[in-house]
Amino acid sequence: MVQKVTEVVGSSKESFAKAAENAVSTAAKTVRNLRWFRVTEFEGHIHEQKVVEYRTTVKIYFDLD
Repeated sequence: MVQKVTEVVGSSKESFAKAAENAVSTAAKTVRNLRWFRVTEFEGHIHEQKVVEYRTTVKIYFDLD
C-alpha cells in the first residue's frame, strides 16, 4: 500500500471539530480513497471580543490506486 498526504484548511462558525469535518468532507468531493486525517493546527478569528470562526489545518491521507 502507498499513501499520499494532502493538507487542507477547514473552517466553521461552530467548533474546531466541525472545521475538521468540513475539511474532510470537502476534500472527499475530489479525492478518492480517503483513509486518515490529522489536525496539525488550530486557529480562531476574534471579532468584538468573541470567537466568531474556527479553523483547522488538516493533513488527509489517502491510498493511491
